[in-house]
Amino acid sequence: MKKVFCLILLATALIALVSCGGVSTQNNTTNITMQDRAGNTIAVPEKIEKIIVMSPSIAETLIDLGLSDKIIGIDKYSAYLTNLKSDLPQFDLMTPDTEKLITLKPDIVFMTAMSAVNGVNPFQPLIDVGICVASIPASNSIDGIKQDIDFLGKVTSTEDKANAIISNMESEIAKVKNIGDTITDKKKVYFEIAAAPELYSFGKDVFLDEMLNIIGLANVLSDQNSWIPVSEETVLNANPDIIFTNVNYLPNDPVEEIKSRSGWQNISAVKNNQVFYIDNNQTSHSNEYIVTALKEMAKDAYPEKYSDLK
Repeated sequence: MKKVFCLILLATALIALVSCGGVSTQNNTTNITMQDRAGNTIAVPEKIEKIIVMSPSIAETLIDLGLSDKIIGIDKYSAYLTNLKSDLPQFDLMTPDTEKLITLKPDIVFMTAMSAVNGVNPFQPLIDVGICVASIPASNSIDGIKQDIDFLGKVTSTEDKANAIISNMESEIAKVKNIGDTITDKKKVYFEIAAAPELYSFGKDVFLDEMLNIIGLANVLSDQNSWIPVSEETVLNANPDIIFTNVNYLPNDPVEEIKSRSGWQNISAVKNNQVFYIDNNQTSHSNEYIVTALKEMAKDAYPEKYSDLK
């Protein structure tokens, strides 16, 4: 009878564990099973006190969720962010020091698809010892960005703050869209994300193209898909009315570099001084800060229509 009673107790305990999502081998706390934004099944600790984040975009959102004091490690590209402790350990995105990461005993590690080269996850050793690793690939749509924020809120038990961020995004985007929808004679725009001689831009199915449409602009590359290399001939033939650039790696002013290119002086955007620099972080990080870039581009493109936009 004692043996039967013990088996009943064990079965009851296992049922309880399954209903809670299991118990972590890392910190013996209750886990909640869910899918991360890459579709992987993960076991998230119910209480998260120590976070490692391997993406500036994700780090910015975590800070806005009020979690900066819980971040114990970052990638090297996040070092410039304010509201973070100045002495945080920094790691390489592609080849992180997994032994050091493990010694920090994080409750969760947030990564992006950028870290996984050829399908190899460099954070697998952490997963193997029971540390939760959540993947959030950079979203290609505004709706996807909102889902990323929602996911971070749910994982870190900051749903109310996440909902507030999303609500503010929707409100600010609606202000721009209400004006953009009234524009019928749309200006043509070329958005440069890599400078000559290796020009790079994007077509449709990218959140930046979605932003241009909301403003009331026509992407000259909208007949192509995703992120694409571009030839000078393509830009010259398109003759855009506006050129945006978020290139931030040149030794000189990227706007002046575009204006000085041989043959580009006949492009309408260059002739009419309609070449603008747009903040790189706000246009390359797929998070809530795209709204700031959206309003900046709107005011540059149609200053008379968006003059009252705050």
